[in-house]
Amino acid sequence: MTEKKKHSFKMPSSYTIIIAIMAIVAIMSHILPGGAYDYVDPTASKLEPIAGTFHNIAANPQGIGDVILAPINGFYDSVDIILYTLVIGGFLAVVMKTGALDAAIGGIINKLKGREKLLIPILMLVFSFAGAAFGIEEETLPFFLVLIPVLIAAGYDTLVGLSVIKMGAALGVMGSIANPFAVAIASRFAGISMGDGIGIRLILLAIYIPSGIFFTMRYAEKVRKDPSKSLVYSQAEENRKFFLKDTNMNALPEFTFKRKLIITVFIASFLIMLWGVLAWEDLGITFIPTMGWWFGELAGIFLVAAIIVAFIAKMGEEEFLDTFIGGAKDMLSVAVIIGVSRGVTVLMNDAMITDTILHAGEELLTNTSSVIFSVATYLIYLVLSFFVPSSSGLATLSMGIMAPLADFADVQREIVVIAYAAANAMMSLVAPTCGLLMGVLTMTKTSYSVWMKFVGKFLLFIALATIVVLAAATVLM
Repeated sequence: MTEKKKHSFKMPSSYTIIIAIMAIVAIMSHILPGGAYDYVDPTASKLEPIAGTFHNIAANPQGIGDVILAPINGFYDSVDIILYTLVIGGFLAVVMKTGALDAAIGGIINKLKGREKLLIPILMLVFSFAGAAFGIEEETLPFFLVLIPVLIAAGYDTLVGLSVIKMGAALGVMGSIANPFAVAIASRFAGISMGDGIGIRLILLAIYIPSGIFFTMRYAEKVRKDPSKSLVYSQAEENRKFFLKDTNMNALPEFTFKRKLIITVFIASFLIMLWGVLAWEDLGITFIPTMGWWFGELAGIFLVAAIIVAFIAKMGEEEFLDTFIGGAKDMLSVAVIIGVSRGVTVLMNDAMITDTILHAGEELLTNTSSVIFSVATYLIYLVLSFFVPSSSGLATLSMGIMAPLADFADVQREIVVIAYAAANAMMSLVAPTCGLLMGVLTMTKTSYSVWMKFVGKFLLFIALATIVVLAAATVLM
């Protein structure tokens, strides 16, 4: 008898899922009737449909040629956010090339020798800030093999290191202040400013980050006092041999004056961006001018910042260009998924069925409270994030429908953006469809079941806290 081969199911990539959705939309365009709303201002960037004005119009069924051209037209429609993303990629690459961020963390480690317990809150704050400001994810990879040996040597286990880095960054992304790969893209396609809802996101960060630090420190202290309490105790010796053998504890570069200047520019560029995008007058602050900047100006900020960093680091022209272009190249996957995802909206708009789908949502929302809509939006994004883990892809794909639906539910569009960001980042900590999570678990020799046991109850608390804040914000806004 021949032994049957076992084929494990592999989840298709975000690209495959989105292309499948485009094919479904094209088929739907031959079935659904065309429709249109009257809009408050048809020429505005934020198109607000007027409830009760839906009327049928002739549909425009989409064919194979339209499906092929949809991603191309999606790129045209998204050129500003794509350019901004590429510039951010170049800027981050230049900063990382200087070793300034690594050196800053190395400086923290050196100053806290003998007081390693303080490493946990300080490093989690660092990674959370990076997550909230720049959506740091893949950039955390080098730190696992550097920081986990330090934490194991201090009497902790690999789960503490995972929590400090992976969870620390994710908690910041959940309450993103200006994450270019999540909040910026979502705001662009929701037709609102990136600064809208920043107060709510700061409240969420004030819940997420201290809670995450408390959770991690509580577990870490329990393990330090009694190593047998570790969820990975059975492989403790194996982990010590793997992470501490031939480990250079001084692998991180020195935090020189030059690198301190670079970190200053790094932080300043983020603060200037916030100054430019926030509507200060709406916040009751009149002594700070409202600039009304958007992606063109923001791309300019980070381009100039990259040049300043290169000048401080004394990079030659060729080295700077190679590094900057290399960083932009690393963002091509993000750029491509934005264009492809936007192709879905292009198809629906060209087929004249976008408003038809919105009308179905309007009827569904009739007699539904705004609080229920806000909570349901968060739960929907939890599910969607499992199938489309890409933050940029999900934002581009969904905001064209979800944001106008908020208008019908009498909910501010920023609530939808906040719900999306919080749900997508939380799922990045648990979804096996998230390649980065599974890669990091493999790198640290941590089984998925152990990780789920470690984070499960805490993330349930985070989900409930998010729902409460979204509901309260919806009522008060």
